[in-house]
Amino acid sequence: MKKTEIILLAVAFSATAVFSQPRPWASIVSQFVEDYETLDIEPLRLSYADNLAGIQSQEYLRRQAQVFAALRSSLNRIAYDELLPDEQLEYDLLRYHLSLNEERLQLEEQWLLSRPPGEIPAAGLASLPNGKAWYAHFLKRWVDASVTPDALFAFGMSEIAKVQSELRRIQERSGMDSLAFQQYISSEAFFYNDVDAVQQAFEAYSEEVAKELPDHFPGITAIPDIRIRRGALERMAQVPAFYTDNTFFYNFFDKPFNKRQIAWVYLHEALPGHHYERSYSQSLEQSPVQRLFYSPGYSEGWAAYVEEIGNEVGAYRSIYDELGKWEWDIVRSVRVPLDVGLNYYGWSDERALAFWRRYITGQDDIGRREIARMKRWPCQVITYKYGAAKILEWKARFEVRPGYSLLAFHTEVLKRGPLPFSILEGLILKEAD
Repeated sequence: MKKTEIILLAVAFSATAVFSQPRPWASIVSQFVEDYETLDIEPLRLSYADNLAGIQSQEYLRRQAQVFAALRSSLNRIAYDELLPDEQLEYDLLRYHLSLNEERLQLEEQWLLSRPPGEIPAAGLASLPNGKAWYAHFLKRWVDASVTPDALFAFGMSEIAKVQSELRRIQERSGMDSLAFQQYISSEAFFYNDVDAVQQAFEAYSEEVAKELPDHFPGITAIPDIRIRRGALERMAQVPAFYTDNTFFYNFFDKPFNKRQIAWVYLHEALPGHHYERSYSQSLEQSPVQRLFYSPGYSEGWAAYVEEIGNEVGAYRSIYDELGKWEWDIVRSVRVPLDVGLNYYGWSDERALAFWRRYITGQDDIGRREIARMKRWPCQVITYKYGAAKILEWKARFEVRPGYSLLAFHTEVLKRGPLPFSILEGLILKEAD
């Protein structure tokens, strides 16, 4: 073999060896995913007591800290601008969840050193050592790492004012004064008293709204059929409906069912809400990093958002369909500052109920139930309002672009699947600008 041929062969072999090696970024991701999965970290749970009960030994915390320290060291050596767009998204996700986990480990270590003896107190986070710090952390986990309790309290107050304005607008459109309006919407004509009527109403609405949605939501015709069933779980009776396993469950127990709940409840739980968003997300190809982490605010935010655009997509057939949405949304809005007040500012149940009565009258039983829920499950109730508000903000930015369409906007929001809002916002606004 000639010398020239030997040199060329050597160069070719060298190039093959280089390109057959894993990219540094792929190697980092692969190693972290493997290490993270071996840790078997407890998932975020609704109950703060369950989250605290899942904290294990100092040794286990040290093992976790070692994995996250290695990841931070690796990320610090990466030139972000040299990564491909998909790799940059993975990098951003790893940075985001790395910071949350490092904060969690600090809080858990302090908890092991200072936790009160015996059962974990059930009086709420405000009653615990370091309760304010825990609440701020759970807010980041449930809502977004960018939020703060004070800012969310102010946000909740602004949402209350917005919903009050919408409720007044609908009453004015009815042509009735406030007293006559309240008497009218409380009449028997607005309520179902048997389950067959409720079932038929949801099935009829499902068929009707299905004709309106394909022009506005990508891939919705390919989504699996939704089943509509009456809920049988008494513990779920506190909510109008819920969704699981391709099935939309409405709750009808011992009280008449409000007809104004048909439209917004179906939109939220079925199409184009939870059933559509989750089915659509499951059809996407997602990176190992994205599959590793869960963004709980995304799904509830999306489902609350689609209620907001019911008129725009032809899903509200009358002002009373829309009224039902705002009647429940005042509850969601009041819960935002209430959650912060109870768990961060340390409000008593009596002060919280007085706040509730300021905006919602004649529903003290629901108020007490919601107060107990927020103390037991802090932060989760905020995901609805915050997520819907963020998507509406992005929509407003898209609407001023030439050639805007709701379908194109929804495609942009949904195409990456569930992501933390602060990461998704950067990607979406880059497209909007």
